[in-house]
Amino acid sequence: MAEFTHDAVPRPRTPPLDGLIITILGGTGEQGRGLARRFAMAGHPVIIGSRSYNRARAAAQEIGHAICGLANRDAIREANLVIVAVPYEGHGELLAGLAAELAGKIVVDCVNPLGFDQGGAYPLPVPEGSAAQQAAALLPGSRVVAAFHHVSAVLLLDPEAETLDQDILVLGDDRAATDLVQALAARIPGVRGVYGGRLRNCRQIESLTANLVSINRRYKAHAGLRITDI
Repeated sequence: MAEFTHDAVPRPRTPPLDGLIITILGGTGEQGRGLARRFAMAGHPVIIGSRSYNRARAAAQEIGHAICGLANRDAIREANLVIVAVPYEGHGELLAGLAAELAGKIVVDCVNPLGFDQGGAYPLPVPEGSAAQQAAALLPGSRVVAAFHHVSAVLLLDPEAETLDQDILVLGDDRAATDLVQALAARIPGVRGVYGGRLRNCRQIESLTANLVSINRRYKAHAGLRITDI
């Protein structure tokens, strides 16, 4: 049975958090492996997706926690929520090629379009406004949410970091989907999911990562964000 918005337009049912199967595209990279590890530790079935089945399987075995690795299309078919953690350079091409498989899924985009030069990190222009808006344009059949842009891969992978003292900003146009991702973020000890607005507000969220990179380089830290008074 479909859920309904206030204007009576049917939409897909949001999966329950306890029944969530998570696939991470770009799961062989540090951010993807870190998120996979934390969600598997929280009890979720997690699948690493990669263009290469062998790379996906090797990354899954390295992380442990009963994570499995599959080629991208197979990994997507098994999941009801997909996290996109690929480099921005391949973001558009990857999603365009997987639009059919991603239809009907909640797609969480955590891609930061950044460039680097001698002056450090800086945000790259995106024609659609942000990587998350690009994802929404390429995936009209998916429920796109933006989240997990500012959490340190180093901390996610650190076995001694039992809790992470930070908030995850969650943005999107589908209230049920953003509520679900906020709750998912809170499965990581010490983390809160905080609603940060609609997808049209993603540009400054993604760009802020360049500032955090500068902070981390100056102070030899792994800085995150905390939102006060809520």
